[in-house]
Amino acid sequence: MIEVYAGKTALKTMQEQGFSQDIFDTFLGASGGPKWFTLFGLDKYVFGEFFKDRTQDLNLMGSSAGAFRAACFGQNDPVAAISRLAENYANTRYSNDKPAPAEITDKGRALLDYVLDTRGVDEIINNPVRKAHLVVAKCNGLVASENKVLQVSGLMASYLRNRVNRKYLRNQYERFIFQPKSSNLAISDPDDFKTTITYLSQENLKDALLASGSIPMVMEGISDIADCPKGMYRDGGIIDYHFDVKIHNPNLVLYPHFSHNIKAGWFDKSLSRPVRESNYDNVVVICPSQAFVESLPNKKIPDRTDFTDIETESRIKLWHQVLGQSEQLAEGLDSFISRQAINEVKPMSALIS
Repeated sequence: MIEVYAGKTALKTMQEQGFSQDIFDTFLGASGGPKWFTLFGLDKYVFGEFFKDRTQDLNLMGSSAGAFRAACFGQNDPVAAISRLAENYANTRYSNDKPAPAEITDKGRALLDYVLDTRGVDEIINNPVRKAHLVVAKCNGLVASENKVLQVSGLMASYLRNRVNRKYLRNQYERFIFQPKSSNLAISDPDDFKTTITYLSQENLKDALLASGSIPMVMEGISDIADCPKGMYRDGGIIDYHFDVKIHNPNLVLYPHFSHNIKAGWFDKSLSRPVRESNYDNVVVICPSQAFVESLPNKKIPDRTDFTDIETESRIKLWHQVLGQSEQLAEGLDSFISRQAINEVKPMSALIS
């Protein structure tokens, strides 16, 4: 039910050392909202079993839904935290079929309070091993406006600029990474988006996490986050939807992803532009097989259109069914590890070419 892809360096490392938690020092989490539900069982296995006795630093980097997951894994009981996230998110109900951004934002804050519980913020900031990195996009110009007309105009400009070259977005968006002071994560970006490192604190963690999932036009942006320049902060997936950056840490990157489709930024979703294979040289991607996807309700991965396309109670029932079926991916990874089936790993070029 799973497929495993690896860059050249990652594959060589696995062939020489096998597949174990020791070969990884970074975990990556993509944007995608409820698409993440397909990975729920895998997440519980990875942090409840695979990394359970981890003593060496493990960097957790994510944008939007990936940032929410990183915040769960940075808590002392990652399985309990990710289970709270799945439970609360899957049971989301709004007052009508077209809720206002304010209502969705309020639901987001309530979700964070539930997931973080009373000790989560402290645990994330001070975790000695699992170090959460929350990716946020600072917006400049029209895309910073909460006026819908101006924001739409800015987003249309972004779409057109990105079609020509992703680098043309750099004056509209900046990358902010909120991380613990003890982090040793090192990245480089061939597209050269301005990147600012901000240390996680009691004052900024919740706002940074909410901002990382604040989808333009869907949610309110988060303004003037503590310890950051004044301005408007939105969904980290705008720049880093599925990531096209190079992670330079000594070991490998483990990247459970919900599909075979990897896009650099939010505006690349409708484009055929691939991510750079060189940025995935030290990455291992684990994703569900097509057979697994076809076994899901309606033969598809959940997404945000389910909020409008499926009646609320039916949607919640279907999403819980997906959460249950996601355990099959955990079983698939457990089998892969126990068999050390490195011969089944596919080259990264087959995934992102």
